[in-house]
This record gives sequence, structure tokens and C-alpha cells, in this order.
Amino acid sequence: VQLQASGGGLVQAGGSLTLSCDPSGGAFSSFGRGWFRQAPGKEREFVALLSWVEPTTAYADFVKGRFTISRANANNTVYLQMNNVNPEDTAIYYCAVRTSKSGTYSDTSDYEYWGQGTLVTVSS
Repeated sequence: VQLQASGGGLVQAGGSLTLSCDPSGGAFSSFGRGWFRQAPGKEREFVALLSWVEPTTAYADFVKGRFTISRANANNTVYLQMNNVNPEDTAIYYCAVRTSKSGTYSDTSDYEYWGQGTLVTVSS
């Protein structure tokens, strides 16, 4: 199983960007799909989760009201709509499959099949 994250690029502060996460390589079971990000010199941090088991979403506080995670059922693509971005959103964004519920939804240890990431750069 592989996840392909795409849609990153350079955007001005206050602008919008949509990231996509496409799976390939076969079927897999999961509890949902998540987005994480990693800025230079910082640890990878949780951004958003779309859960299959419960029809719920979860967001990090710093993106609530600005980012929206959604799914296109036809092709199993998961999107991250990013609105009103700011320079602090600059990072490599990764999508991953949540295969465990041992921890909380924000724990990277609950996720597998990390994609290669897509770089988002927000200019001020």
C-alpha cells in the first residue's frame, strides 16, 4: 500500500490550497485517514483525521475553522482544504492510514503507510 500526497506549493498568506491523498497498491482495512505536517526542525504533528468507523472528523486546534478534511468516495481520495493559511502553516504535509486505535487519533504510532509528503510554503 502506498499513499500519494499532492497539491502542495507556494501560496500567499490568507490564500487557499487543496491537498490530495490517493492510495494505491491494494485494499487495506483502516479506521480512517489522517494528515500530519512537519516543519523544519520540528517534530511531525497531527493536523486532521477523517474516521471511517465513526462518522467524525478531528482537527488540531491551530487549524480549526481554517482546514477541512473530506473524502471522495468514488476513488477513496482524501482531501485537505486549507483556507486562510499563514506562514506558520509552512511544512511538509503527510497523509497516512490509521490502522490502530491503541493511542489517541493524534499519535503517529497509530498510523501506517505514510506517503512521501507534499511541501506547502506560505509566504507573508
